Amino acid sequence: MSYSTADGRREILDELASAAEHLGTAVARLSEAYELLDEQTADRLEEQLFRPLGAAYGLARRTHGEFSARYGITAGELGQPSPGLPAGPREEIDRAADEIRTADETISELQDSMLPVEVGDTELRAGLSRTRELIAPLPALARELVRTLGR
Repeated sequence: MSYSTADGRREILDELASAAEHLGTAVARLSEAYELLDEQTADRLEEQLFRPLGAAYGLARRTHGEFSARYGITAGELGQPSPGLPAGPREEIDRAADEIRTADETISELQDSMLPVEVGDTELRAGLSRTRELIAPLPALARELVRTLGR
């Protein structure tokens, strides 16, 4: 069975949409946690986690949209995912970290597949790399923040 360039680009868009959805869910979870924290801890969460995560989420969405536009591929709108059932701040931050790790793994597998090289372009590869750079330190920062909650 042959694999067309169009099929490869569609697969890239699907995988990138999945990663962006996980990042969006992480944003929603951190927003929930923010509301439950004291002001000082909430400020740390915003500075260390929320801002870089928001930038990565925006970049993933933009990379997805621009790639689909460059090749005239109709891609569905990426909505804002729901965080699901509310939990305490520790659990929300832990769940956000899990979503971030899943997004990172999804993008990593996409990069390892070589599809972005074979049917993608320079802008796509740069967007994927930059997104991973932004999210790479976040699970460890989340773990550190959870470790210090309540101290």
